[in-house]
This record gives sequence, C-alpha cells and structure tokens, in this order.
Amino acid sequence: MARHGVEATEREVLPRYAFRDFLGFLETFKWLTSFLREPRDYALVAADLADQLLAHHVVYAEVTLSVGVMLLRKQQPEANFAALLRATEPFERRGLHLRWIFDAVRQFGAEAAMAVVESARNCRSNAILAFGIGGDELSVPTGEFRPVYDRAAALGLHRLIHAGEIGGPEKIREAIEILGVERIGHGIAAINDPALMDLLAERKIPLEICPQSNLRTGALARQLSRASAQVENHPLPALFRHGIPVVLSTDDPALFQTNLTAEYAAATQMGLQENDLEQICEMGFQYAFQPGVKNQ
Repeated sequence: MARHGVEATEREVLPRYAFRDFLGFLETFKWLTSFLREPRDYALVAADLADQLLAHHVVYAEVTLSVGVMLLRKQQPEANFAALLRATEPFERRGLHLRWIFDAVRQFGAEAAMAVVESARNCRSNAILAFGIGGDELSVPTGEFRPVYDRAAALGLHRLIHAGEIGGPEKIREAIEILGVERIGHGIAAINDPALMDLLAERKIPLEICPQSNLRTGALARQLSRASAQVENHPLPALFRHGIPVVLSTDDPALFQTNLTAEYAAATQMGLQENDLEQICEMGFQYAFQPGVKNQ
C-alpha cells in the first residue's frame, strides 16, 4: 500500500477483514486487489504465498490467478504472470511446485471471460493448467459461458468453476452438463440434492472445499438454511462418505486468515478421523490437473 502512496493504520485495515457475508467478501477483495497495480506487486505476493506454502509443508499447489481483475484494471496479464514465474522460481528449487489457473469473474460477463482464456493462450506457458470462473454465481446464466469453456477446452485447458457456494444445486448441475467442468469450487450445495450427489460420486467430479471461507462468507449458513452455522455442521464429511472426491482448499488464505493446516484442523472438528484426512490428502494429488503428480 505504501508503495502506491497509501498509508493505512491497523484500525482502518482490520475492519475490512471483518466481513460476514459474500457481498462483504467481494467488496474486501476488490479493495485489497486494487493495490496490485504492476508486475512487481504480483511478484511480491507470489513470493509471500510460496513461502507460506512451504511453511505448511505443501509440495504442490494449483493457484488461482484473478486475470479477470487484471484485465478490468487495464493491466497486462502476460507481464504480471512473467513476474510471478520469476518470483517463485527459487521456491521451485526448494521443492514447491506451483501451477496456475487463470480465473475470470462471473459478473463481468462472457466476453470478459473469453479475454481471460486468450490471455492464457498468449502467455504460452506449460505452468498454466486450467481456466476457471469465480465471483457471484447468481449474476450471469451459466449457458452464456458455454463458448468460453469450449474455447478453453480447445486450447487444452482444464475447466473448473465456483458453483454451489451461495447458489443452489442446480448451479453445480449446470456447470457439469453445460460447461463440462472437471472440478467444482466449493459445491457444498450438493448436500441438498441426493441425485446430484450420486452424479458427482459416479463421475468422480471433485469438490474443492474451503471450510473457513464457507463460514466467513455465510455460504455454509445459506446452504444449511440457518441464521448461523458452525464448522462442526459442515457437509464435507457427508459428501466424502457418499463417495464424492473432496479436496481441502484455502480459497483466499489471507482474506480468510487461514492456511491448509488450519483447514485440516477444521476437518477434525467435523468428526473426520486421521485415516479420512489421509484419504482426502491423497485425493488432492489424485485429482490434480498436473499429470504425474504423486504424493511426496
């Protein structure tokens, strides 16, 4: 912040992180990312992320990069991405393997999402594995993104999307049947549709579950139809025991004040045992998009 001439006290910043619903999260995300303005900013946060991942014994991560936000702010994704790669190269030598997912913002629309796919093509890097869409899943009909996902597939990119976070089970089903996605971000709404749970289990479509995010955005309370919800009531164990592949993720670790160790600790509060957590950890490698990834 200071680099860009903005001085902020702890008293001013901390309330930004005290959001209690999804719209509050989006506003904080928008404010925070407004300070990422040039390649060296992205290099700084990438190096910090890599350092944090190593501290929590992560050896492989598929990291979501909000290219849609870069384009909205008239930045050059290719330059930002090149800076990211340079900044994280030393961590690769220390045993951390990073791969990247170029992410669009749903409420920006299909044309903006297509520009993200083309940015992935322009970067010409084998480190870019997939295309995804986050943001407000209630904002734009799923079908409008079909040409975008067809283009991503044609370029050899894997496909994923955030669905069933604040939206209902129908958003997950649409993502599978219309867009052909291979993984679902969040997907906790599946707990409200037994037939959808059967489909996910049968097709082995993994859910990227982020417990702390689900709590802080109010997504968990929304799916459980309760004014408040506790992590102990998270549907992760029920989804896992139904045979649906699940992987634990951190979503935005800085915004949600979490890390992968904390997410596994949260899973124990849900009643999952050590052997369950071992299986979930193994699924993180099994359902990675990078060919040949093994649990190290």
